[in-house]
Amino acid sequence: MIAILNADGKAELDQLNAMRARAAQTNGEIERAVADIMRNVKEKGLSAVTEYSLRFDHAEPYEISQETLEEAYRSCPPELVAAMEHAAANIWDYNEKLLARTMEWTSPDGGRVGRVVRGLSRVGVYVPGGTAAYPSSVLMNAVPAKVAGVEEIVMVTPPTENLNQAVLAAARIAGVDRVIAVGGAQAVAALTSGAGFIPRVDKLVGPGNAYVAAAKRMAYGALDIDMVAGPSEVLVIADETANPEYLAADLLSQAEHDKLASAVLLTTSMELAEKVKGELARQTAYLERREIIEASLRDYGAIIVCGSLDWAVELANEIAPEHLEIVTKDPRALLPGIRNAGAVFLGEWSPEPLGDYMAGPDHVLPTSGTARFFSPLSVDSFLKTMSVLEYDRATLEKVHKQVIAFAETEHLTAHANSIRVRFED
Repeated sequence: MIAILNADGKAELDQLNAMRARAAQTNGEIERAVADIMRNVKEKGLSAVTEYSLRFDHAEPYEISQETLEEAYRSCPPELVAAMEHAAANIWDYNEKLLARTMEWTSPDGGRVGRVVRGLSRVGVYVPGGTAAYPSSVLMNAVPAKVAGVEEIVMVTPPTENLNQAVLAAARIAGVDRVIAVGGAQAVAALTSGAGFIPRVDKLVGPGNAYVAAAKRMAYGALDIDMVAGPSEVLVIADETANPEYLAADLLSQAEHDKLASAVLLTTSMELAEKVKGELARQTAYLERREIIEASLRDYGAIIVCGSLDWAVELANEIAPEHLEIVTKDPRALLPGIRNAGAVFLGEWSPEPLGDYMAGPDHVLPTSGTARFFSPLSVDSFLKTMSVLEYDRATLEKVHKQVIAFAETEHLTAHANSIRVRFED
């Protein structure tokens, strides 16, 4: 089961290194296979996509009609539809408040400067099929794009025999413009280069298996991507006031994702650590994904007893977790010290699954320590900006000699000439 460690400057760092090592695992065979798919689709277009789709999914790619989405919406249980619509409204509200807007102002020189904000023209949303088909991910990826003003959202999902009705209903709720039944690396390749009726997109978001992740890495540069996500992770900081039953439940909610998921508790109380370990064993016994949970907790889980909350915060910043729960007497007091985390959950009534489904902030978050420099998916992810400047003659004249000085120092005489000709007698 899970191990309890006393932080001593080494044990906790060994645990951190184990977390990082799991994310660094790559498969050369997958990389080579995906490189071939990307190349063939770029060269042969839809015929190559169809060939791979028949080979891997036993079906040709096809477009799913809006009528089919409407039927899926009507066939879903009303309580699920209500939950999805509530979540979509919260996601919309959150992102609308973050939306950057076009601005202009007068610069110190007296010219007009600013920036124009535009939504991307076309965005692709990858949605896995089978047991990994999550309607929540459709909402989290598509709704912020709609708020940003993206002109066309194209969702792709594998052409499974029975398409997930909740996923299709979520696409209808989110306002997805087109849904195409195509999956795997061939779907990524098609959206990267364009292939027949499958259009080229400006950005591709959404989770996928190792082949999809490898394809997204290779596509980056030809298009933008959200991120290449690693295994899911949660880090919890707790003091002696925390409820061990709640903490265990929250750790388990991440451990059930897969055997590489990481669930770590940092606490100042050995007594709490022991109680949480007991709760983990008790609750795991009645959960469906018990085998996965046990492997995750054994290999990548830990309870680390720290000498102080400051020590725990320092370690949390080093780990830079995807999800960070702070369950202490005064959780907000620790927030100013948190520099690196994908999403922060404050207090015992803000468990991580709330963020996965309902609150509004996105659940597409940086993993494997990349929260040191990456941010969560949001409306910002689907915007681009253009800078704007406008000087009149008098304003340019005030600075023209300085511009010329820069250009001549850099031996760019045509640059200097562009300014000089405007003021020669």
